[in-house]
Amino acid sequence: MSNIYQFSVQNNKNEDVALTQFSGSVLLIVNTASHCGFTPQYEGLQVLHDTYEEQGFEILAFPCNQFKQQESGSNEEIQQFCDLRFNIKFPLFNKIDVNGDNADPLFVYLKQQAPGILGSKSIKWNFTKFLVNRQGEVIKRYAPTTKPEDITADIEKLL
Repeated sequence: MSNIYQFSVQNNKNEDVALTQFSGSVLLIVNTASHCGFTPQYEGLQVLHDTYEEQGFEILAFPCNQFKQQESGSNEEIQQFCDLRFNIKFPLFNKIDVNGDNADPLFVYLKQQAPGILGSKSIKWNFTKFLVNRQGEVIKRYAPTTKPEDITADIEKLL
């Protein structure tokens, strides 16, 4: 596979979404959690969304409960939490696994295209971020500790 547009995922209403609908956009794909020390990053992600959406930038958030069960709620509960606490306007997708035998194929691909430190393929924690260019190619992986505002220059280069 040469880009992410060959994948389909499910939104948080369990509807299939072909990633081709994001063709031509710069994407930041993030595994998220509602009860994590990095959860306040939702605020920074929303700022990025607001700042760059009109230039063709999208954030795709994938809740994940694999790290100390920090995303135990249902899709509806996760959406409510994000709406009430952070008023997010970017899409939330179905809760997924990002590691292991049941890892979502999109995240298997992202990890292959942008390995972590020392070539590690697994995702170490919530709020790992992947930057994707307008052609659907994975450009860079960011650690959970990387704040959304620290990605601004990389996003601007791709816009």
